[in-house]
Amino acid sequence: MWRGRFKATGLTVAHNNQKAFFMTRDTAVTRYGKLSITLHWLMLVLFVGVYACVEIKGYMPKGSEARGLLMGFHGLFGASIFALVWIRLLGRLSPRPPIIPKPPAWQTAIAHLTHLALYALMIVTPILAWLMLAAGDKPFPYFGFHVPAPVAIDPDFAKQLKYWHELIGTTGYWLIGLHAAAGLFHYFWVKDNTLERMLIERNT
Repeated sequence: MWRGRFKATGLTVAHNNQKAFFMTRDTAVTRYGKLSITLHWLMLVLFVGVYACVEIKGYMPKGSEARGLLMGFHGLFGASIFALVWIRLLGRLSPRPPIIPKPPAWQTAIAHLTHLALYALMIVTPILAWLMLAAGDKPFPYFGFHVPAPVAIDPDFAKQLKYWHELIGTTGYWLIGLHAAAGLFHYFWVKDNTLERMLIERNT
């Protein structure tokens, strides 16, 4: 009897610890778990790195070592975003801490659409880059590993992929800006806990 109770208690504690570490899934909790918060801000840093490399690259002469180094970092940051986004998607399978007070339905709908677009950006853009490099007969290294080419060499196809990669990548400026503006709007104007859910709780 005591052994059965101990097992049940142990499973409950383990389950609660997993929820707290991964995504904080108790409706009484108003913040995400530490892993979710860390991933969120880490991916923001990676996004800054991705776009900073693109912007700085424009000031470097074509064919220069510095330009090539920047594009190497650009690909590394983008591939890292692609790898991490699947962990974040896994976390979204569970309920999230509620927004208090509850926002209007139209705000919730816009937030869902924005999140959907951001996740599409994080998945589609790196895939297009991978295909673009493969079609252009260029390697796609990631931490010393060379990702195999999924398509045959085709310079014309590579140009088309580059166009779509850059076009979709450009929308990222607007999507990230909209996402950030919404968080600040909720924090300073609405004064709900939308942004606070993604901040580490400070010890008082």
